[in-house]
Amino acid sequence: MLEGLGGVSKIPELQRRILFTVLLLAVYRIGVYIPTPGIDNVALMAQFEYARGSLFGLYDMFAGGAFSNFSIFALGIMPYISASIILNLLTVAIPHLEKLSKEGESGRRKITQYTRYGTIILSTIQGFGIAWGLQHMASPSGAPIVLQAGWSFIFMTVITLTSGTAFLMWLGETITEKGIGNGISLIIFSGIVCRMPAAIGQTYQLLTAGELGVLIILLLGLMMVAVLGAIVYVEGAQRRIPVQYAKRIVGRKMYGGQTTHLPLKINSAGVIPPIFASSVIMFPATIANFAQEGWMQQISGYLIPGKIGYEVLYVALIFFFCFFYTAVTIKPDDMADNMKKFGGFVPGIRPGKRTAEYIEEILERLTFSGAIYVSIVCVLPSILITQFNVPFYFGGTALLIVVGVAMDTASQIESHLLTRQYEGFMKKGHIARRR
Repeated sequence: MLEGLGGVSKIPELQRRILFTVLLLAVYRIGVYIPTPGIDNVALMAQFEYARGSLFGLYDMFAGGAFSNFSIFALGIMPYISASIILNLLTVAIPHLEKLSKEGESGRRKITQYTRYGTIILSTIQGFGIAWGLQHMASPSGAPIVLQAGWSFIFMTVITLTSGTAFLMWLGETITEKGIGNGISLIIFSGIVCRMPAAIGQTYQLLTAGELGVLIILLLGLMMVAVLGAIVYVEGAQRRIPVQYAKRIVGRKMYGGQTTHLPLKINSAGVIPPIFASSVIMFPATIANFAQEGWMQQISGYLIPGKIGYEVLYVALIFFFCFFYTAVTIKPDDMADNMKKFGGFVPGIRPGKRTAEYIEEILERLTFSGAIYVSIVCVLPSILITQFNVPFYFGGTALLIVVGVAMDTASQIESHLLTRQYEGFMKKGHIARRR
């Protein structure tokens, strides 16, 4: 793959796409440091430092530090992800949406439009809850976080945060369309990567202060390498189902008669399950953190990384989204029909319905194994926080997202390279025939 990526310099269009992606991500990183008006940043930073091990820290990781700065991008891209989840679930339940999903490009555009509307609604609700709660919060020293509380502050904060999320939504979709890679995933990826130097510096401060020992640092380093190796191995692992194509005679030519395979990844859902699971937990938990109601504060207390309630809910959601996303993206019936149409069959399995059932059985076992792997990797941040008191950026959730998005982006770059090479071969062949 690395040798193939070296050919980027030979394709100007791919260079433009990569440069365009980098520039838009740079715009996002600049916006992370533009503060929302009406906030005492010193008091807010003190409050975040006090609540570093809570859900605030996890949300801040996905927001790329924008939440702790309370910038215009404080809500991050999570409302868009939450709206996407809701639309995906409603597509299964509502016939009209299911019909739209099968109408091709026009249907997908309509669903995307609904997702955008949902993002604005969720951002408004979440922004209002945060603005309302900030008015009643103070730093550990007692300094108020909001300089001038009132409805004007709430209105301005809701408008600012909603506009920031809408801009990030546009940014992500533009990167996907005109850049390289999945824009939404790359925004989360860039936020995590840019926060890693600060996390390393924070770990060094803990080491010099005597709160972390050298042995623990070495243990964490070995654990990171082991987790990184496991992620790279599993993300590239496949279960290959052998497929035999029968010989066919069309006119005077014979086609087929070859043996190939159908690749099924162990983790077909990729980094989607932990991102979706975190989004589902964060939306109500963020509002509950800023609310002053007693029962909502109790909910917020249960949803703290490292506590059994949070971890059980997180793992359950990861399992759900692993199976749900795999079921949405991989259709065994379509695979079986396509194989049958072109004369393909799995040795020992009857073509058609029985082949679809066979593929589905294998896919269920692989998805279950993939969900276990993702769950094990993603609970490591909580263990690192509670046991070693280190920044969670070294944990499995961040590493899984970083490695998964990097591999997916590299794969898309490689696909562009292969496409250009194929087009070059076609042009050479056409010129040779004309001569």
